[in-house]
Amino acid sequence: MAARDLDQAVHLQADADGGFLVHYAIADVAALVVPGGALDIEARRRGTTFYFPDGAVPLHPRALSEGSGSLLPGVDRPAVVWTLRVAADGRVGDLAGGGVAVGRALVHVVAKLDYAGVSADAARGTLHPSISALPAFGQLRRRVALEQGRITLDLPAQEVTRTDGRWTIGLAVRYDSEEWNAELSLLTGMVAGKIMRDADVGLLRTVPAPPDAAIKTLRGLAHTLGVEWGDGLTVGQFLARQPADSPRTLALMSATTSLLSGSDYLALPAPILDGAEPVTEHSGLASVYAHVTAPLRRLPDRFATEVCVAVAAGDPVPQWVLDALPELPKGIRESSRLASRADRESIDLAEAVVLANAVGERFDAVVTRPQRAHRPAEVFVADPPVLAPCRGDLRAGQALGVLLAEADPRERRILFAPAAG
Repeated sequence: MAARDLDQAVHLQADADGGFLVHYAIADVAALVVPGGALDIEARRRGTTFYFPDGAVPLHPRALSEGSGSLLPGVDRPAVVWTLRVAADGRVGDLAGGGVAVGRALVHVVAKLDYAGVSADAARGTLHPSISALPAFGQLRRRVALEQGRITLDLPAQEVTRTDGRWTIGLAVRYDSEEWNAELSLLTGMVAGKIMRDADVGLLRTVPAPPDAAIKTLRGLAHTLGVEWGDGLTVGQFLARQPADSPRTLALMSATTSLLSGSDYLALPAPILDGAEPVTEHSGLASVYAHVTAPLRRLPDRFATEVCVAVAAGDPVPQWVLDALPELPKGIRESSRLASRADRESIDLAEAVVLANAVGERFDAVVTRPQRAHRPAEVFVADPPVLAPCRGDLRAGQALGVLLAEADPRERRILFAPAAG
């Protein structure tokens, strides 16, 4: 079923200087939710939309998220519009210099597009005029981000679907247009984070810098796998150069997840605890960052957006936002944890159901993680695509045959073992 909770609409054009002018409209949820009302209280309790293979538990009532608040085509909707002037070198100015503007508007969306259609149109050279410059913008921003130190993890994304009454698990299709659109969202989040950091009020999304030991471990794994790490390459540039279909790449990407652990939210102004400055940047993006582009599905976006709109206008931040900021990170952490658990357990259940009748069968696998202390090794099986523990002292990046030793839907658990020979 096509999505109807549409947070975003965009008009993007190339300018005469080789840069881009971006108008990025985001659903204005704050215009529809009364601070302190029943809907606000319930949304704060939920924190996020929870997704399951057979449906979702939305952050807001569907009448809002799929109706009055959604940027549906053919109707006028309240929105917060970000206007970004992106220079030919991929960088953006600031509020003071006129490179950024943000404010409320009524928008009229003329077309609803999807990633498959946009990618096909781009290949044919028939993109909608409002996004004809999107591929060039996305490619430019990705290149600049990698130069600045971004780390991107391209692990296989598992997708559970139900067809003719049967559950299946596959790999989600990745479209170039999805990456181009992600660059829009990421850039807007970086701009929002800078606005709030400079004003020392708001809500940032943070990831601490990876420890030197983790980077050393990754370099050691690359050496073990025989993958050359060119001089001067950042972690992100190194990973971006790896072939997507290589077993060694999968092992490297899996190992890299440890570099981006400890994600959190930080309310500003932030207290200094035990003399230590709080983490304010998202190390994976090599930038300060905030969530502002999906308010229909995420709670933080509504509050961070309100701060940015007020600061840009030179107005005081609304008191209801200031009152909520100190307590928001704690609640969001819990809802994020539950959402991650729901996603992981849904995948675990689907894997066990799909493989329940295959115990004893042989599969081709790649080791993504070696055995560590009391944690077994992990392998990736391509058909059906599953990530699961495997017995044995295995080497990361190793290709081998495995036997399915266990598949228990009740426990949401599968286990492989190396095949003889």
